[in-house]
Amino acid sequence: MIKVAIIGAENVGKSTLINALIGGKVSEVEDLPGTTKGIIRRRFGKLKIPKGIKNPLGGADEFVLIDTAGLFDPRIEVRGKVLSEERFRELISEIASADIIIHMIDATVGLHRGMEKFHHILKMRYEKPIIVVINKIDLVPRDRVEELRKIVKKRLKQEPIALSLVTYEGFTELLERIVHMAQYV
Repeated sequence: MIKVAIIGAENVGKSTLINALIGGKVSEVEDLPGTTKGIIRRRFGKLKIPKGIKNPLGGADEFVLIDTAGLFDPRIEVRGKVLSEERFRELISEIASADIIIHMIDATVGLHRGMEKFHHILKMRYEKPIIVVINKIDLVPRDRVEELRKIVKKRLKQEPIALSLVTYEGFTELLERIVHMAQYV
């Protein structure tokens, strides 16, 4: 079983991504930051590999998706509104136990400094494979998406996936990256 934790600032689209990956509504989605107040685990079951993707696992493995509360307020450098110190520690422990991490960035806000620092801690101290996703690309001009790509590549040293959970642009690429990383877990 492969655990995939989805992290990011508040209201970045983590729960919407969980719902898209599972193909149904399992995580509550609101425009209000702080809707997810802790950790939500959902068994994804067998990962459905699109026909165009060669499955490196031979047979799909079972995935557990972990929806997390927003770690930081997207506009300021403070911990998410719904996280007490105890919940914050529980959340960090859950993320650290994941096999793969999806770090989501809101295209309308940009890369949050607190999330940037946390990304480096996960990558260096915990040696976690991380997929960086720039979400909500349907809400910003293309040049803004390219600007964010360059910023992420420079500051996080990773090529991000541009994603829209409205148009599903980038969704297949995300599935491909999850499958690719899963073979090394």
